[in-house]
Amino acid sequence: MTRFLVRRLLSAVLTLFAVSVLSFLMFFALPRDPVSGMCPKNCNAERLERVRDELGLNDPLVQQYANYMQGIVTGRDLGSAQGGRCDAPCLGWSYVNNEAVTDTLVRVLPVTLSIVFPAAILWLLVGVGLGMVSALRRGTWLDKAAIGFSLAGASLQLYFVGAVLLLIFTYQLRITPVPGYTSILDDPLKWASGLVLAWVALAFLFSAIYARLSRAQMLETLSEDFVRTAQAKGLPKRTVYGRHALRAAITPVVTIAGLDVGAALGGTVITETTFGIQGLGRTAVDAVRSGDLPTIMATVLVSAVFIVLANVIVDLLYAAIDPRVRLR
Repeated sequence: MTRFLVRRLLSAVLTLFAVSVLSFLMFFALPRDPVSGMCPKNCNAERLERVRDELGLNDPLVQQYANYMQGIVTGRDLGSAQGGRCDAPCLGWSYVNNEAVTDTLVRVLPVTLSIVFPAAILWLLVGVGLGMVSALRRGTWLDKAAIGFSLAGASLQLYFVGAVLLLIFTYQLRITPVPGYTSILDDPLKWASGLVLAWVALAFLFSAIYARLSRAQMLETLSEDFVRTAQAKGLPKRTVYGRHALRAAITPVVTIAGLDVGAALGGTVITETTFGIQGLGRTAVDAVRSGDLPTIMATVLVSAVFIVLANVIVDLLYAAIDPRVRLR
C-alpha cells in the first residue's frame, strides 16, 4: 500500500509541475508583453518598465519561472509597485484588484468549497440511491420514475434550472433569500439558506447522471456469477446487495465522482454566474475579461491542484474497494 501511495503522489507532483510550466510559458513566453495586461491602462512607459524590472521579466525565462515557483514555496519581494513583500504561497500581484492574488483566492475559495461539497453529498446520495433502487426494482413504477428523473436531469441546463428555482422559491414563494455567501463560522443558518438553491440545482443535474450510471452498473453486477453464487448460498439480501453487488458496482461511480468534484472545485462558473455568487469560477472569468494574468495563472494552478488531488483520492478509494489495484 505504501508503494502504491508513493507512486500516485509522485505522479501527482509531476503532473502539477507540468501544468505550472505550461501555464507559465503560455502567459510569459508568447510573443506579447505580459506587463501590458497586468498594469492598468493609465500606466506610462516609465512605470511599465519599472514593473517589468520588478517582475524580473528582463531575466532569462528559466530564471523567471524559478522566481515564480520560489514565490509559491517561500515567498518573494515583488517591489513597491506590487505591494512589497509577498509571503508564501505568493501567486503574484493583481493590478486589476490592487491586491495580492493569494488574498483574492483566500476570499473566493471558501465560496466555491461551500457550493461544491454539500452539492456533491446531495447528488451522490440521491443519484446512487435512486440508481440502486431502480436496479433492484427493475420494471416497477419506481424504476420508471427514476428513469424519467434521469432523462429530465440530462436534458436540462443548469442556468435554466437555476433560473426556475430562483423564480419559484425566491421571488414568488419567498421561501429562500436571494442567494449569497455568508461564512459558516459567522452564521451557519444564513450560510445554508444563501446557498441551498445552488446545491439543489447542481445536485439535480448531477444526480440524474449518477442515477443512470448506478442503475446500469448495478444491473450488470447482479448478473455476475459471484452474485448468483452468493444468492445460491442463502445469504441475506442485505449482504448480497450491500456487501457484494454494491461494492463491485460502485467502482465506476467513484471514478466519475472524483473527476466531477475535482472539476467543480476548479470553478463552478455557470452556477456562480446564475446565482450571482463570487467564487473561483466567476473570478477566473472576470480575470480573463480584464486581462489579469496573475489571477488567471493562479486559478489555472488551483484548478489543476483540485483535479490532481481528486484523482489521487480516487486511486486510494480504488485500492480500498478493490485490493487488486494495489498490486498494479
